[in-house]
Amino acid sequence: MTQSTQGIKDSVQRQFGQVAENYRTSAVHMAGADMDAMIEAAALQGHEHILDAGTGTGHTALAFALRVAHVTAFDLTEPMLEQGRKLAAERGLTNLDFRQGDVEEMPFEDAAFDLVVSRYSAHHWPHPARALHELARVLKPGGMFLLSDIVAPADPTRDTFLQTLELLRDPSHVRDHSIAQWSQMFEAAGFSVDVAFEWRLPLNFDLWVTRMATPPDVVNILKWLYEGAPEEVRRVMDIDTANGSYDFTIEGALFRGRK
Repeated sequence: MTQSTQGIKDSVQRQFGQVAENYRTSAVHMAGADMDAMIEAAALQGHEHILDAGTGTGHTALAFALRVAHVTAFDLTEPMLEQGRKLAAERGLTNLDFRQGDVEEMPFEDAAFDLVVSRYSAHHWPHPARALHELARVLKPGGMFLLSDIVAPADPTRDTFLQTLELLRDPSHVRDHSIAQWSQMFEAAGFSVDVAFEWRLPLNFDLWVTRMATPPDVVNILKWLYEGAPEEVRRVMDIDTANGSYDFTIEGALFRGRK
């Protein structure tokens, strides 16, 4: 592993380790239209053994645990996993385990899982193509991989604006990839891929920065960027600072890969 890659992963652990409890109670991560679409796309039979890659505090793993035989909830950051264990205990769920590790170098055997899922995690992966090859490796032949995440616009202006916001708010952010970029990476990893669902995610600005404990001076920079955003960005992202609100909307997609 290169020094720069290790630095990114250290940043992820540092950043999320200090805000893990905030993500345990995050409404965005607990539920949503994309979660419902992910469960529907999985076409579950009840016997599946599932891997949730980049589980965070385990909201997706817990939702699937209600419907399958077993879930392995896997994440880089131990404090996030600890919050997931607490949630599982509170709900009396025992058919899942929480394991710490790196999606780019997983400790699982080949063809270990019937289904792999990942939600709101992949924009933190330094080498997403490498992670996809690993996920394909641990998936059984004929299995499915469902990836739900924020996607970057194809338009360069909007893309630059989004990546800037993300990185200022969260220094561990790597990149939101476009639908075309994800599709190419899926195919290169040996998946056939389609987009099962697209949605627009409205975000409350204050909750968004509070969840990540963004420093006040950086929050002010973010507000300054919003106020000076190009009209095309303001229109698509539903930015209207005239009323004193900095709330906005971003786009997401659910990718369905078949091995």
